[in-house]
Amino acid sequence: MGSSSEDEGEEYLFKIVIIGDSAVGKSNLLSRYARNEFNMHSKATIGVEFQTQTLEIDGKEVKAQIWDTAGQERFRAVTSAYYRGAFGALIVYDISRSSTFDSIPRWLDELKTHSDTTIARMLVGNKCDLENIRAVSVEEGKSLAETEGLFFMETSALDSTNVEKAFEIVIREIYNNVSRKVLNSDSYKAELSVNRISLVNDGSDGSKKTQGSYSCCSR
Repeated sequence: MGSSSEDEGEEYLFKIVIIGDSAVGKSNLLSRYARNEFNMHSKATIGVEFQTQTLEIDGKEVKAQIWDTAGQERFRAVTSAYYRGAFGALIVYDISRSSTFDSIPRWLDELKTHSDTTIARMLVGNKCDLENIRAVSVEEGKSLAETEGLFFMETSALDSTNVEKAFEIVIREIYNNVSRKVLNSDSYKAELSVNRISLVNDGSDGSKKTQGSYSCCSR
């Protein structure tokens, strides 16, 4: 019994990882985006946790499978399996703790080491509701993002500021990257068929991404 609906629309499934130091709000960013929840007494995540969100882009169903680090970052490293097959990453720091911002280059290095595709990357300054104890300026975040070629946004999982926007920009960037590749190669279509999250890597395509930067706390 073959179903004809299989041919009606392509479906994309993209894996996105959230990385950054412990207690910067990674789990709350995910729960705010996926379930519109925030837990003030969130414990360190244990075990692998991911949520799947669906977006429609250009009439196609795009699913984002968003992974939380499962508390591995407390040991100052995340296993390579966590990064495997990732198309996008949110690299998160806490605007009220400068040490979490100072760790960003190390997280970027780890991401470069373990990710093997043209990965969409966004630097996220979380907890921008804590403006009164801000330790990292908007300018510092923007400057690092520009230097490293990242999207940049400040968010608050507590009051929802920019959370949905941050995830959607990353998902759309992944979709655009993949669409460009699909146009150039029919074999990608096969790789990206339903429920596949692996992408054949032909080396980076060297295209220059336009970066966006968004702050919820700019003066």
